[in-house]
Amino acid sequence: MKTATVDFSKPLGLMKPVHGVNNGPVTRMFSLNMSEYFREAGIPYSRLHDTEYPYGSGHFVDIPCIFPDFDADPMNPQSYDFTLTDEYIKAIIDSGTKVFYRLGVSIEHASKKYNIFPPKDYDQWAKICAGIVRHYNQGWADGFHYQIEYWEIWNEPENPPMWQGTKEEYFRLYVKTANTLKTLFPDIKIGGYAGCGFYSLTRKNTSAFYQGFISYFTDFLEYISSAENRAPLDFFSWHLYTTSISEMAAHARYVKKTLLSYGFDKTESILNEWNYVTGKPGMFEQMKQMSAASFVAGSLCTMQKAAVDLGAYYDAQPSMQYCGLFDYTGPQKPFYSFKAFNELYKLKHEVFSACEKQHVMICAAGTNQEGAILLAACNSKPERLLVEITGFDNHGVETEYYLLDEVNNLELKRSELYYSGTLREVVELGKDTVVLIKLKMRLEE
Repeated sequence: MKTATVDFSKPLGLMKPVHGVNNGPVTRMFSLNMSEYFREAGIPYSRLHDTEYPYGSGHFVDIPCIFPDFDADPMNPQSYDFTLTDEYIKAIIDSGTKVFYRLGVSIEHASKKYNIFPPKDYDQWAKICAGIVRHYNQGWADGFHYQIEYWEIWNEPENPPMWQGTKEEYFRLYVKTANTLKTLFPDIKIGGYAGCGFYSLTRKNTSAFYQGFISYFTDFLEYISSAENRAPLDFFSWHLYTTSISEMAAHARYVKKTLLSYGFDKTESILNEWNYVTGKPGMFEQMKQMSAASFVAGSLCTMQKAAVDLGAYYDAQPSMQYCGLFDYTGPQKPFYSFKAFNELYKLKHEVFSACEKQHVMICAAGTNQEGAILLAACNSKPERLLVEITGFDNHGVETEYYLLDEVNNLELKRSELYYSGTLREVVELGKDTVVLIKLKMRLEE
């Protein structure tokens, strides 16, 4: 029998907000409301990209939606149309979630392109972005004081449906905008570029298009670190669509290593688009099933342990194909993985955990008086796992076992009381299952 070990006397650092999402909770022109579930899962961040897709439905988030006449005066509040974006962001804030704002446009897959070209005036574009920051953080133009921290410049510029310019044109746009915003608002975090991913690192026979993502990244870092083009990079954001948790860990290592090699030792690594993508028929339905739910739980554990500072699952809009968390009626299986991880996140401090079984991911958090353990069996055959828990105060430990599988949606299956310095528990793990164990020192009677 394989063994998993947890030691609550060995803190490893803070739990990280890796269980963020893209968009939501109130979507489809405010007709779908998942706010109660955002609160239930403690979603830490909502990244605004492809909001009310396609094209921001004309009124949401994207620069052309908020600032419809590019030649207008960016210092005039009348030049902006904030109304529906204000309402959208208010729903995020009201659900207890923070906003991660993408400055740019939504993806365009259709044959005719409208908004994905380089701006004709980079100075004007940067001033428009400054007006948006000023509105949401400084109350300008009947605005707000949300103190939105993360501001991302564009999305996937190496991808033709997102950017019809050259990479040098994007680099110049980034430098102009990042320096303008950092000068005006030194306390916010500026970054980009929401890269498509680094698939050629881990997949054989990728095309030249995918291989080019590597050089795009290094060329970008070289450009913005040069003396003549220096620009801030508080975070670098990137994407990965996969069914392999080990691939996610490998890409996280690559991003951090590359950032360090170019001197960006304080730059955060943010994986702000990811999902369970098989590439097979029916994959959008599979995103809502237990195979995806176990992958999601395992991925959250992996991001917590890996060199990732923040995560955002794509997507939380029930009307979008890539939304595995909800359908129009409410939560699907992967949602409960987010809810389970949040039980660890609320405890703030990660503690040591390890598992001998290759396809079982583990993460634990808490103190010597209260803790939680998350186990995700990802595409592994059903078997028993011995969980050994140490570092808990020996005054009686109440334990609760919650199960997420084809039948159960994180229901409490049993509870036990231990009086021992080391807790040893055999856990039954079925194929594609998630187990949450909550522990609490018993109050003296």
